[in-house]
Amino acid sequence: MVAPATAARELADWTPPDEAQRALRYALLAFLDARPADACDRSCIPGHLTASALVLDAAGEHTLLTLHPRVGRWIQLGGHCEPGDVSLRAAALREATEESGMDGLEIGEHPLHVDVHPVTCSGGHPTRHLDVRYLVRAPAGAQPRISDESLDLRWWPVHALPADSDTVPTMVAAAGGAVRGSARRTAR
Repeated sequence: MVAPATAARELADWTPPDEAQRALRYALLAFLDARPADACDRSCIPGHLTASALVLDAAGEHTLLTLHPRVGRWIQLGGHCEPGDVSLRAAALREATEESGMDGLEIGEHPLHVDVHPVTCSGGHPTRHLDVRYLVRAPAGAQPRISDESLDLRWWPVHALPADSDTVPTMVAAAGGAVRGSARRTAR
C-alpha cells in the first residue's frame, strides 16, 4: 500500500501550475499529515487518496475515457491504491494499464492535477476521493480493451470531449502545458 510519507513526497516534489492547484496540494499534504496510518487506504472514511491517469494517444490528439458504471459519466482511468502499490504514480500506472488493457504505457514523473470530490465507495459510506492525477501516454497504435471496471472505453478528441466531462477538460489543458513545457526543456 502507498505509504502516506511516500505520497507526501510525491506531492511535495510537484510544482502545481496555478494557485487553485497549489491550495489543493496543501490540503492533500495536510490530510496526509493528519492521517499518517491510513490516508491512502479506502477504509479511511473521512477520505482517502486515489490515483488516476489522463491517458493520451501517442500524438496527444485523443484521450482515453471510461464510461464508469458507478459514476455514469465519461471520466479518466484510475481508482484506489492497492497493497502492491509503492507510490501514487505506480497506482495510477497500474490502474491505467488494468482499465485500458494496453501495454507499454508511459507515465509522467510528477502529478498533472489534483482534485477532491465526494463519492460513495463500495462500502456504502459517503466519503471523499483526494485524487492525484498523472499524465500517461499510450504507444502509437495502441488499442484499448474494455475491462470489467467499465461500461465502455473510447478515445475522445481532446477538442471534442463529452459534455458531461467534469474535470477532464482542465486536465487536458494542463497536459497541453506539461507537454509544451517538456518540449521546451528538451530543446534547451
